[in-house]
Amino acid sequence: MTLQEFYRGKRVLVTGHTGFKGTWLCRMLTGFGAEVTGFALNPPTHPNLHDRAGLSGQMTDIRGNVCDFSALQAAFAMSRPEIVIHLAAQPIVRESYRIPRETFETNVMGTVNLLECARLHGGVKSLLNVTTDKVYLNRDDGTPCGEDDPLDGRDPYSNSKSCSELVTHSYAASFFRDQCPVSTARAGNVIGGGDWAADRIIPDCVRAALQGEPVQVRNPASVRPYQHVLEPLSAYLLIAMRQWEDPALAGWYNVGPGAEGCASTGDLVDLFGESWGGGFSRVSPPQTNAPHEAAFLRLDCGKITRILGWKPVWDIRRAIAETCAFTRVWRDEGDIPAEMDREIDTYLKEAAL
Repeated sequence: MTLQEFYRGKRVLVTGHTGFKGTWLCRMLTGFGAEVTGFALNPPTHPNLHDRAGLSGQMTDIRGNVCDFSALQAAFAMSRPEIVIHLAAQPIVRESYRIPRETFETNVMGTVNLLECARLHGGVKSLLNVTTDKVYLNRDDGTPCGEDDPLDGRDPYSNSKSCSELVTHSYAASFFRDQCPVSTARAGNVIGGGDWAADRIIPDCVRAALQGEPVQVRNPASVRPYQHVLEPLSAYLLIAMRQWEDPALAGWYNVGPGAEGCASTGDLVDLFGESWGGGFSRVSPPQTNAPHEAAFLRLDCGKITRILGWKPVWDIRRAIAETCAFTRVWRDEGDIPAEMDREIDTYLKEAAL
């Protein structure tokens, strides 16, 4: 069964639907014919993808904070979700140093509230909590992290997501064993068109390219597993579908590229420059009193391939090429929904999902 066949007519609740990944996910789901409800704060950036994604009238849009239990309960009661995909988060590492309490509140208690609503609602048949590859105790030695490695993120963002994982494990074991399958997905760094977040390297590249200025690269030697946004979203949808069909498949899954998708920040920027053209350049300003960020981060994604058959489709060059193509459409005031649909349709055909 394809993703589109499975999700057609399903009631799906997506938290964090106004963010970058949430907007792409909702565009996919509405295109599949799902009955989608989103629950989130207002879009976190200006400009933002959500306002140009053509979702108005295609889904139910509820604005609220996952820390507000009553508001989240009301969203569950109204939408009666069969499938829940939890994306809402404070997702920026450097921001978590500035607002650690709010980061923990959103990423930990927001998860508790979400799981408690699902427990009380009783109609959820598949639930996925999206965390991050940064949940692991990272020794910065380049060794790929596997699902059985210890969880202990260092910075407030990463640690709050480690806590979110543990909360999910507790609820799954304590309350959902016979009610609905619950999984988490730990995705690597995501790139793609429409991301305008601060302190992310590809959005920084896009802003620099559009302004005709060099991009500032803080840590050019840092290595991360980069992937196009449609890669993890397809994995999230596949996990939620497969565990609905067979609850024994629920678990904790890394989602990322193979070794060829891991690149230094400097190399990623250079690849962006090659794809964009036009004299794009970079500079590396001196870093003083900068917060800690891991130098190396790699994932072992063999489990999701072995158990669910998912594997990455677009390599890093293709991911950057699609991001540049999207950015040119955005720059030229083109049809963003059509561009999103083109990328989604192309990806799903190549991935045979």
